[in-house]
Amino acid sequence: MSETIVMKFGGTSVADGERIKNAARRIVAAHEKGARVVAVLSAQGKTTDQLVAAANEISDRPDPREMDMLLSTGERISCALAAMAIHDMGQQAISLTGSQAGILTDTSHTKARIVEVRADRIEEALNEDKIVLVAGFQGVSTNRDVTTLGRGGSDTTAVAVAAALKADVCEIYTDVDGVFNADPRIVPNARMLPMVSFEEMLEMSASGAGVLQLRSIEYARNHGVPIHCRSSFHDRTGTLVVSEEQTLEHALVTAVTHATDEARVTVRGVPDRPGVAGEIFTKLAEANINVDMILQNEPEGGEHPAELSFTVPRDDLTGALDTLNAIDEFDAVESNTEIGKVSVIGAGMRSHPGVAAKVFTVLGEQGINLEMISTSPIKISCVIAADRVPDAVKALHEAFDLGVAVEDATGDFRPVAP
Repeated sequence: MSETIVMKFGGTSVADGERIKNAARRIVAAHEKGARVVAVLSAQGKTTDQLVAAANEISDRPDPREMDMLLSTGERISCALAAMAIHDMGQQAISLTGSQAGILTDTSHTKARIVEVRADRIEEALNEDKIVLVAGFQGVSTNRDVTTLGRGGSDTTAVAVAAALKADVCEIYTDVDGVFNADPRIVPNARMLPMVSFEEMLEMSASGAGVLQLRSIEYARNHGVPIHCRSSFHDRTGTLVVSEEQTLEHALVTAVTHATDEARVTVRGVPDRPGVAGEIFTKLAEANINVDMILQNEPEGGEHPAELSFTVPRDDLTGALDTLNAIDEFDAVESNTEIGKVSVIGAGMRSHPGVAAKVFTVLGEQGINLEMISTSPIKISCVIAADRVPDAVKALHEAFDLGVAVEDATGDFRPVAP
């Protein structure tokens, strides 16, 4: 049977007519080599941002169902235009909305989760030797409403379709060469990773690496879908995201990531009784708010009220504050948006002690105060002041010797880190 490839193109890769034609040429080239090709497209450029801005001009709090109806249009435009380009290149193509492609989701508007992909219509078109274009970022709920999957949701669409079709690979095309071990905008000598494990990529995405959406990595790991993250502007190999058994080595530290789009919520005067934390986080979960790091200060002999602090995506801050204020059981609910998070990630940390000590020492030498700390077997994350995030990333990247060699004034190459 012919190879099946799912190709996903991000917003910058289809930002204008010429880039859509470039994407179409790449899609057609894969098809002409004998592959069965499904392409998942994002909305063009800043289209989604423009649609959000338009909604905010109309309403301070747009209805979530109607937001999904609005936001789902961007990807449909990209797919229809790409299908037209492919037709002009002499190949058959069909564009499908998320619902037409059989992407069934739960009922959580604006950040729905995929429940099932019924790919019958896609398979039928592939068997007719057609190229299939699927609108990313969207589906249809069990209530038969249009839903969207949240920022970066086209990645999840692509991986879910690849899993349903048992595709050989899911190629994610973007405006960068692959996955880097730090943000090149902060660390110019950041190195592109040729291969990374699902587990490391999960931690990287959860800690701020914006190349791949977190849920797409979860889906790929759970269904064994290999991902190839690569540039849409050249043909070089990018980064392969595969199972840990397939990675060539387990580096002590693979990457340093950061995030500046989170907020900290502090609840003061938490009642000193069993189960109260469960009640708080149950309410937040019911409001579909993802909580990341958590810190609780226990009361001392009844003299000091308990405090509970946690971080949430900044987009969820209003919802979190509304949820907590509705409980009306605390002394105060406060928030701080001037925070950032820096994380050190590596599968080798499981078997090498001393990484945490080195992270804390390096940040201390930079005069950076640690406000919250969270760990996993392969990750250490620290919440710090937002304006110190670049300093922290640079210092940790250098301390763990993660930089590539650069050319010095004599024309010779030397390692950046000591």
